[in-house]
Amino acid sequence: MPAYAVIGGQWGDEGKGKVIDYLAGESDCVVRYAGGNNAGHTVVNERGEFQLHLVPSGICWPGVTGIIGNGVVVNPDVLLGEMAGLQQQGIDTDRLFVSDRAHVIMPYHILLDELQEKARGSGAIGTTGQGIGPAYVDKASRDGIRVGDLLDTSEQLPDRVQAAVEMKNRVITGVYGGEPVDADEILARCHAWAEQLRPLVRPTEQMVQDLLEQDKRVLLEGAQGTLLDVDHGSYPYVTSSSPSIGGAITGLGINPQSIKGVLGVFKAYSTRVGGGPMPTEMHGRAGEDLREKAHEYGTTTGRARRVGWFDAVAARYSHQINGFTGMVLTRLDILDGMDDVKICVGYRVGDREVERFPANTALLEECEPVYEGLPGWKEPTASATRADQLPANALAYVRRIEELVGCEAQIISTGPSREETIAINRVMH
Repeated sequence: MPAYAVIGGQWGDEGKGKVIDYLAGESDCVVRYAGGNNAGHTVVNERGEFQLHLVPSGICWPGVTGIIGNGVVVNPDVLLGEMAGLQQQGIDTDRLFVSDRAHVIMPYHILLDELQEKARGSGAIGTTGQGIGPAYVDKASRDGIRVGDLLDTSEQLPDRVQAAVEMKNRVITGVYGGEPVDADEILARCHAWAEQLRPLVRPTEQMVQDLLEQDKRVLLEGAQGTLLDVDHGSYPYVTSSSPSIGGAITGLGINPQSIKGVLGVFKAYSTRVGGGPMPTEMHGRAGEDLREKAHEYGTTTGRARRVGWFDAVAARYSHQINGFTGMVLTRLDILDGMDDVKICVGYRVGDREVERFPANTALLEECEPVYEGLPGWKEPTASATRADQLPANALAYVRRIEELVGCEAQIISTGPSREETIAINRVMH
């Protein structure tokens, strides 16, 4: 059975956790491939509400294996705490595994993240302050410590921790004027992490390849969104990994031919957290009302999300990057009761039309949205489970988004729980 990827098509927070939980019932394994605990995936089912940051969102299904792949950066304290919380809620975590190649978020990464963001001042990117970026920096500069290294019983780990702390302290104290971290204290934490994580650590790329060869259903769980991709997003206001389909391949060690379907998840409107351009952002009372109605606050940080109308230019770009074989439209019910709704169908800078999502962030900042208005609907879509239950205008809105993005909707989410879902076409064959 080939793999199927679920990828955010906007700036993250599209509702991937709900979608993964819904699809995991047909899966044998759910695999996270990028990001870290800067992700916040919410799952609501008959067992309660779960806020997941590292653990794959299929964890609530009995018999489904959860894997944290090599492309993820792992904060052991967060992972262990999340597992303990799940166990207290009656969720079995015995089928959860983490790659020995995944990099560890060390205490100095978190401190550096906070100091760097503060030093940026008005140019702050909007990082979550979880140490994600500095951990990926160390990975790229070949100074990182991997999960498998924690299990090393030789004397290499103490030497590497000591060398890393000495180097980081020079930056922490000399550049930012911060308080130095203690190497012995960090090494003691590494030893404690090793004992607790040892049962989970596996060569997960081989595990995933074996599952695919055994004709098992493997679901690839993206974090953040394509427009935050470090290569293809609105740089520099991006995350430090690749949430797009390329990140799934490198972040798990699988080949492209093993991926049969790529499902793009989009909100029926747009949101963004942190800095960076957002052409359709609503300001004033309209934006505040939509934010409060949808309760658009970050799962990880609690920060208010910026909100705006659906951006079909950006969505079409995401489709081009990922080659979506289908689309999921979430939170359609939030638009219930509006007199009219809008879709951004193009950008304009002065008297010039901009047809494509620009790579130049300064240009994107100047882009004014060109809107197409559609009539709203008064009848509720909330909790609908069949397409024929949708008001005609709501269905017309969905069809227009499909046309503009160039991708058919296979699933429409009409509420936070697993059951509040319209399955138009079967995703996993």
